[in-house]
Amino acid sequence: MGTTDFNIHELMQRDVYVKDTKVGTIVGERHHPNESRVRSMRLQVETDVADEFMRKPAEEAPLPKELVHSIGDDGSVRLSKSMRELQRRWRNTVRINEQLYAPDEMLDRAVLDNQGKEVGIITGLLKVKRTYKGFIVTLRRGIQQEFDLEPTIRLPVTAIARTRDRLDEVVLGRTFERALQLPSFIQLNEMDDAEFM
Repeated sequence: MGTTDFNIHELMQRDVYVKDTKVGTIVGERHHPNESRVRSMRLQVETDVADEFMRKPAEEAPLPKELVHSIGDDGSVRLSKSMRELQRRWRNTVRINEQLYAPDEMLDRAVLDNQGKEVGIITGLLKVKRTYKGFIVTLRRGIQQEFDLEPTIRLPVTAIARTRDRLDEVVLGRTFERALQLPSFIQLNEMDDAEFM
């Protein structure tokens, strides 16, 4: 069975297994107006699995929809790949507030500062030495003019305090003006394009 046979509402709160290993429980997916862009579900990961298969354990991680193989007679979700494949996928994620996010879960999200002001939209991700270090953010025209910036900036992952899945937003841990002064922001924006993968 392909993942297109399943509706996310059918899979909510179901346990997920790779062979006999319980990986976690499906807790939802990102809300996006274009559902075909969302290729991952949210998985609450079992503590022992997170300890063994993640560099730094996370409470939630993405579950790529294409890995769902079938639903067992007991209602559990069975994956088509091994734990090593899941581990490989989890290495290709962004960590925000003790949760892992797949790149498809981050693109097109609105970026707000901690005062609720919309800054721009995430249009790309930046990797340095195989780790996601930043986002490419296309700024709102008013923000661009107010701060005299180029149409796009590089925003460090560490500047993001949290995500809001229902509203499809990420929120900075400070005002946008303060974020522009972060050493990590300055460093990221001074890097040469050749330094990114």
